[in-house]
Amino acid sequence: MVMALSFPAVKASNVDMSDSRFLLISLRPRGEHAALRRVARAHGGQVLALSPWQIEQLADAPARAALAQAMACPQVIFTSPAAVKAAVALEAFAPDCRAQCLAVGEGTRRALLRAGLQEAIAPARMDSEGLLALPELAQLPAGAQVGLVTAPGGRGQILHQLQARGIDVRRADIYRRRPLALSARDHARLAQALTTDRPQYLALSSGEAFEHILTLLPDTLLSTLREKVGIIAASARLAALARQRDFQTHAIAASARPGDLLAALQHPEN
Repeated sequence: MVMALSFPAVKASNVDMSDSRFLLISLRPRGEHAALRRVARAHGGQVLALSPWQIEQLADAPARAALAQAMACPQVIFTSPAAVKAAVALEAFAPDCRAQCLAVGEGTRRALLRAGLQEAIAPARMDSEGLLALPELAQLPAGAQVGLVTAPGGRGQILHQLQARGIDVRRADIYRRRPLALSARDHARLAQALTTDRPQYLALSSGEAFEHILTLLPDTLLSTLREKVGIIAASARLAALARQRDFQTHAIAASARPGDLLAALQHPEN
């Protein structure tokens, strides 16, 4: 089991990135590693960014029409901060918006709050199962309409379970994930990072990102990754996925937020 860390206060400006206390691999989309990097640096750590894809917002007529239908529903689910950001870009949140906005996790709820949706809620269990258990969804009768603002391929469990209950789901795909390849430089950086003796972790907040990255790594590098890296999972479901792929789970975080992921380093699983 990868060792746990205790975190004294460290100013990010004083951290020597060539001699960091630990390495944290981030699988966030391209251009979205900054928040995790700031928190890791504040605790003396270094982030190695391996982006599986890039977020691209959709603004064509079909996306706008689907979003309008979703926002007309009494309840609207947002599956990620990227979904909220894309909805803001499409001016989906009118001042008189009456939809009850539901978020899969706290990060998405906070994005909704920043967009002016002060009544947005998220489950204590920040995953699809927790969302579906909320009374606002669990008590809906068959035939009720629910909006789902997401991306192609994302959060299929939410759609399928709601439809199985007889809910009329109005889905709006308003952004997409464009897959990225890892360069030879990316492979070299990862291989070099894994040769050090410092504790090494991987922040796992997206099963799709994790699965995609695994397909991009050569067998030898993937084997080393499994041997040396402890998974910091954002949910029990993601921890189970990591174990299925023969990784060791170091800890399960309270959420996918950077602060919660870093806090989980101090509380390894027994």
